[in-house]
Amino acid sequence: MLIRTFGSAVHGVNAVTITIEVNVSTQGIGYSLVGLPDNAVKEGKERVETAVRNIELKMPRLRTVINMAPADIRKEGSSYDLPIALGVLAASEQLKSERLEKFIIMGELALDGTLKPIKGALPIAIQACKEGFDGFILPKENAREAAIVNNLKVYGANNLKEVIDFFNEDGTLEQVEIDTRKEFELNQHKNDNDFADVKGQENIKRALEIAAAGGHNVILIGPPGAGKTMLAKRLPSILPPLNLQEALETTKIHSVAGRLNKETSLLYQRPFRSPHHTISDIALVGGGNNPQPGEISLAHNGVLFLDELPEFKRTVLEVMRQPLEERRITISRAKFSIEYPSGFMLIASMNPCPCGYFNHPEKECVCGPGVVQKYLSKVSGPLLDRIDIHIEVTPVDFDQLADTRKAESSESIRNRVVLARDVQNERYLEMENMYCNAQMSSTQVREWCQISTAGQTLLKTAMNKLQLSARAYDRILKVARTIADLAQSEEIKIEHLAEAIQYRSLDRESWGGN
Repeated sequence: MLIRTFGSAVHGVNAVTITIEVNVSTQGIGYSLVGLPDNAVKEGKERVETAVRNIELKMPRLRTVINMAPADIRKEGSSYDLPIALGVLAASEQLKSERLEKFIIMGELALDGTLKPIKGALPIAIQACKEGFDGFILPKENAREAAIVNNLKVYGANNLKEVIDFFNEDGTLEQVEIDTRKEFELNQHKNDNDFADVKGQENIKRALEIAAAGGHNVILIGPPGAGKTMLAKRLPSILPPLNLQEALETTKIHSVAGRLNKETSLLYQRPFRSPHHTISDIALVGGGNNPQPGEISLAHNGVLFLDELPEFKRTVLEVMRQPLEERRITISRAKFSIEYPSGFMLIASMNPCPCGYFNHPEKECVCGPGVVQKYLSKVSGPLLDRIDIHIEVTPVDFDQLADTRKAESSESIRNRVVLARDVQNERYLEMENMYCNAQMSSTQVREWCQISTAGQTLLKTAMNKLQLSARAYDRILKVARTIADLAQSEEIKIEHLAEAIQYRSLDRESWGGN
């Protein structure tokens, strides 16, 4: 008897429906699994057989052939256990098969028949809805994640027996329903970190406000204990709230990576990723034998924080150059090519020298001649070229730390950021995949960042006196455009330009002892 069940394979952040054909023949014996399965899928035979026996049903001893189509797509992971088990039971007439083809079915089986969580439930549910399936049956731990897709019935099951009873009409599965918009609206403004808790550092807060308003990448340079990490962690709290489309995009990536817990249906806040400096190239950008999104994709629509930037391997930092420009990363190998989105804001921090106290107001730097410049040169010029704002962070004095007055809250800062982003959304309305000032090309800088003769004179003087490098020119104009947007000004005024000039510390040729 020939039976079809349907599963799904995740490719990048999208899903492809897989047809699982099971044929049990009265002629011959043996078990064959074809259709480009990997070892985890092949080993599923032992899990399926043991689970079926443990719920007191029988595995057929006749000739059983299982084909997973399309046969040219590699099937990976243990999530095909459940649809294979149901197909075998239906083909051996131990399960009613009338409704099997109406559902996408996924789940890993434990030896006692318990269902274990899967990866990629959200993109699978989205694809199932597009293709008109009635429902999606999967482990209960993933049910809330899949249930955010409208017009698709999602059923969470604890074990194989519950699913068999559902198809045999001996029992029911509870349909999981979520009011996605209501949950999103209730949770999108929650944030554990707030700028109101930060004492002093008003100039750094201002720089981060500008960065958030224009989508600019930032690097913070300062001694240990100056508050670089604390400030960086609060950056997501002043970014514009995620809209529902962005939340779905971000949740899909985390779903594919298996980073969502069973209580999470949707990511409500912008992600904040902070990998350790020992991270490998593949862990940062994604890939591997079983391709997975890297940290830059997990930070999509959020913030990637690289603490102690010069301590990262040079090769790791250099692989970020293309994703920073294109907002996506393409992983190309001999057997596959996968694209992951990576539209993130980069915020990096670093000490000014190996000992950490170069330019410190109180402590003396013990680094030898040339050591500071050698340390700074670990970060390449092309990478720095993609960072618009460089700012020095100085330690907070005792009086500021002891001050009991509350600083300005993140919500208040965010309101100004949202107004500035509204201006940019209107400006770039006709331009595809362009959302903020940081994404402007050189041509667009000339169009949108025109300055007066007095402004040109100021910029020329600054570049000569501060010995700014040539690459600073466009960056200063972009940041000045954002400062003008925050002030709701159509023109870039002298004061906007003057403020932007001070955010190019590392471009000063005299910085670091030159």
